[in-house]
Amino acid sequence: MTTDWPILFAITFLPLIGAVFILFIPNDDEIAAQNARRVALWTTVITFFVSLIIWIEFDYNTSAFQFVEERSWLGGTINYRMGVDGISMPFIILTTFLMPVCILASWQSITTRVREYMIAFLVLETLMIGVFCALDLVLFYLFFEGGLIPMFLIIGVWGGQRRVYASFKFFLYTLLGSVLMLLAIMAMFWNAGTTDITTLLTHKFPVEMQTWLWLAFFASFAVKMPMWPVHTWLPDAHVEAPTAGSVILAAILLKMGGYGFLRFSIPMFPVASADFANLVFLLSVVAIIYTSLVALAQEDIKKLIAYSSVAHMGFVTMGIFTLTTQGVEGGIFQMLSHGIVSAALFLCVGVIYDRMHTRNIDAYGGLVNRMPIYAFCFMVFTMANVGLPGTSGFVGEFLALLAAFKVNTWVATLATTGVILSAAYALWLYRRVIFGQLEKPNLAAIKDMNFREVAFMAPLVVLTILFGIYPSILLDVMAVSVNNLLTNYQAALAEAGQLPALAAR
Repeated sequence: MTTDWPILFAITFLPLIGAVFILFIPNDDEIAAQNARRVALWTTVITFFVSLIIWIEFDYNTSAFQFVEERSWLGGTINYRMGVDGISMPFIILTTFLMPVCILASWQSITTRVREYMIAFLVLETLMIGVFCALDLVLFYLFFEGGLIPMFLIIGVWGGQRRVYASFKFFLYTLLGSVLMLLAIMAMFWNAGTTDITTLLTHKFPVEMQTWLWLAFFASFAVKMPMWPVHTWLPDAHVEAPTAGSVILAAILLKMGGYGFLRFSIPMFPVASADFANLVFLLSVVAIIYTSLVALAQEDIKKLIAYSSVAHMGFVTMGIFTLTTQGVEGGIFQMLSHGIVSAALFLCVGVIYDRMHTRNIDAYGGLVNRMPIYAFCFMVFTMANVGLPGTSGFVGEFLALLAAFKVNTWVATLATTGVILSAAYALWLYRRVIFGQLEKPNLAAIKDMNFREVAFMAPLVVLTILFGIYPSILLDVMAVSVNNLLTNYQAALAEAGQLPALAAR
């Protein structure tokens, strides 16, 4: 579908317009800070409602890119080209949905440099949406790398005590992997003569070249997800980031790695993807088991949730590289579900941190006696994190494990232990924080969630349960695009004479 109205341009750059408005607000008193908050909130809300037009008008029956926009940009060779399909569209909606939540979550907790904080988030929104819309490699790379800068500032300026260390670690890890991707993009341009993604999806790269290109892209996407063993930047970044920073980091930025595998690695380098699938399985299983065990040993709530995110991303990569319909759909669904559930868990941490200014598990206990609404919300998201049937967390994990069992029973068996371990650390956390006697004197006066906190938590509760009960809302959107991806993948393997190897695996 091609539209005369550049809706993707509007969705992508509306937040930037809001950032410009905030830039001209005098930064001299609390009134200016309130105005910055209001402009940021209204900008993100309007962007979300405009983005729903894509969902409403999206054609589920085609795998072609829709709402395509194209303009000549750099010398006619590199163009500004945007479009969405069934794989990218849900991530755009997730991004625009979570941004108003982040602004509301930061309403009272951010009191210094409020104007700059809101500008950083709006710029980040533009760059994140651009990643999922871009149909040119250079444009994708600019959006992909540009997102590092506002997140670097969000962690480094408004983070915790070790914020500078965490922000530099985050920046250097992700930048190093992306340098290799830039070299691969240059090599692809020299070979194919274009950076247009739709053309590159049909271009047949030499088999020997595919290996190096796949590894270069893998270096970037593995760090971004992050996969074991390049995951160590994530716990530090989560612990030091402000609440809204952790929400976006877990819900959106981590998903760019999985999206990259689906958009580039598998369709453009199919032979290399088949060859390296077992490597991805190994790293995924290690991530699921190892980081789950590490999560069990944590005393900081945020760090525990951060390690659980690495484990859940292990299910995503495992599902995607089964290269089956169930596995790929399960991986995408898990990313979307994790985007909601992990965001909600970090918001839950932020609620009690704003009151007590500590994330130590031992500082809490018996909160159900004083915060019943909070205890209910935390319970829903904990159950979803565990993968309880009836919640969104179950569907993605189940599909990924089902696909893994068809491809490699050992991988599926080992990965299933992660489900048990996730129940162990998640329920252990919930019991220590929520249940028990209200013994600690500093908790005696703690208050339940206010209207603002309920306002941003309630939609997340509803979506967590809705997608668990009726997953077709998401699965129907991605079905045709996933089927087309795998059909082209199988055809490329058949042409290269690799199908017997795949069947054996």
